[in-house]
Amino acid sequence: MKPITVAGAGAFGTALAITLARAGREVTLWGRSIANWPSARDNPRLPGIELPKSIVVTGDFTVGSDDILLLATPTQTLREFLTEHRPDPFALVACCKGIDLTTGLGPTGVVDETLGRMGAVLTGPSFASDIARGLPTALTLATKDTTAAELQETLSTETLRVYLSDDPTGAELGGALKNVIAIACGICIGAGLGQSARAALMTRGYAEMQRLALKLGARPDTLAGLSGFGDLALTCTSEQSRNYAYGLALGSNVAGDATKTIEGKATAQAVVALADKHSIDMPIAATVRDMVDGTTTLEQALSDLLSRPLKKE
Repeated sequence: MKPITVAGAGAFGTALAITLARAGREVTLWGRSIANWPSARDNPRLPGIELPKSIVVTGDFTVGSDDILLLATPTQTLREFLTEHRPDPFALVACCKGIDLTTGLGPTGVVDETLGRMGAVLTGPSFASDIARGLPTALTLATKDTTAAELQETLSTETLRVYLSDDPTGAELGGALKNVIAIACGICIGAGLGQSARAALMTRGYAEMQRLALKLGARPDTLAGLSGFGDLALTCTSEQSRNYAYGLALGSNVAGDATKTIEGKATAQAVVALADKHSIDMPIAATVRDMVDGTTTLEQALSDLLSRPLKKE
């Protein structure tokens, strides 16, 4: 099988490197933060999980023309990374979730615009710690490229099950939009509004996700799959989700962890801009944006949502 280079040594990129190396793949893990690790086998983002010795850990980025490059950098820095390094591997697979604030593009759109070639997206309901510990996880690999079957085989392991999709637009929008709804659900529970309110937010948030994604060309079945509904269910119900935990802190009026990347914060801004551009009603996303920006209070946000006109579901 082809060698794999993982660009981005955060929790998710490191977890992918670990599970793929355990399955016998040839793996290189690159990251700017590696120099600050306690040791080359101990990523502080995944405490207690030692990297297999077979993984090449480096702070100097290189990628071969026969490599599969997994892009596990944050979405908002993806363009910068691609512009700086101009990688030209066998295949590029985006493993980040979000919408680029500058262009409104998802990760595969950023790859295409920056490098002029097709990319894939690997997304779905997953926590890095689960993947790294070898717990069963299912993901969606979405691409229109002819490399799809080979990528699926290479990235699948005994515990990581990869399903194919030819709808990268739907897959990456599901992964991005659910982060916004996860922040809303965290705010709800943090503010003590209850489980019923969270269920309502998840359901109405899913409706918002569908409205925008379908307008942008996604398929309904993709949003109902792992990368949409599946990811939404996971991230809206667990404090392991960075976005949910951020919302929980926001709703509780306490400081969150400033060291963690919260993709949903930038995504909320991008989503509302896209919704306005296409005249799509997304009140939950707009509320999250305003609360993240500090332009509305929880009390005002709740009042605005509950006073909206009654309508059919």
